[in-house]
Amino acid sequence: MRTVLISNDLVRLNFLAALLRDAGIESVLLDHYVSAMEGSIGAIPRRLAVLPEDERQAQRVLNEAGETRC
Repeated sequence: MRTVLISNDLVRLNFLAALLRDAGIESVLLDHYVSAMEGSIGAIPRRLAVLPEDERQAQRVLNEAGETRC
């Protein structure tokens, strides 16, 4: 898996995951449970990751949405 975005903003992460899904790219949210266990105080950000072969296309989709590379 390749990380394409790191954030503590769940709304942003879910929106961008939906954009990737609409583009035919499966993504996975990493560190979600660890972050929840620490009380969601922002000490452990969540990571949005894709398969290595989808990384370039995922970055293109995120760039078009105004996101910068992590």
